[in-house]
Amino acid sequence: MKIRILVLDEQPLLRHGISAYLNSQPDMVVCGEADNILDAGTKIAECQPQLLVTELRLGAADSLKLLKRLKAENRALRILVYSAFEESIFAERAMRAGAMGYVMKHEPGKIVKAAIHKVLQGEIYLSERMSSSVISKFMRGQPDRVASPVETLSDRELEVFRMLGQGKGTRQISRDLNVTIATVNSFRNRIKEKLGLKTSTEVMLHAIQWCREDGPGNAISRPNLHANK
Repeated sequence: MKIRILVLDEQPLLRHGISAYLNSQPDMVVCGEADNILDAGTKIAECQPQLLVTELRLGAADSLKLLKRLKAENRALRILVYSAFEESIFAERAMRAGAMGYVMKHEPGKIVKAAIHKVLQGEIYLSERMSSSVISKFMRGQPDRVASPVETLSDRELEVFRMLGQGKGTRQISRDLNVTIATVNSFRNRIKEKLGLKTSTEVMLHAIQWCREDGPGNAISRPNLHANK
């Protein structure tokens, strides 16, 4: 029996690319595709996948909410996240939300395939570097490194911080997240407090710097799925 997989990605070329790669594997079949969060639940009910392969570019905070809801509704469903978002910041968040694996989009196809098999076996898949960090953290009961202040932000605060770094203003963030301007300002103030900044301008500058150097890249990152089949 082939592994039944649902692929969730808002970008058609990336979605079709990873679907084509998975369908080329002798033991895998993509039973459905979705391009938005609302369609995901419907597609899961229609094709009954064993595994959901999902990105986080749908909006990191909303994607994490989706994972939590899907796991609550479909306990047998295994979830693998593939993303351009930095693993050190988002992998643990994805695990807490219900994912069992996290793969960066620049990884070759053999890594995606290995991650799928490991997750389907009921095991966690992370990069070797991230696995060592997580194991050390839980074995010692504390992080093995000093956490970046950005890592202390909640999922929604991090989403607002990322959008500020992309140059989006308060009104646009309000529209994109479907929240009030006052709510966005509240998030901004909490970010300012957690990062030890004094002004909204400093928050904006730090967000831009983080997106350029440490955070998820804004450019579309196409996974190297055809390497090392």
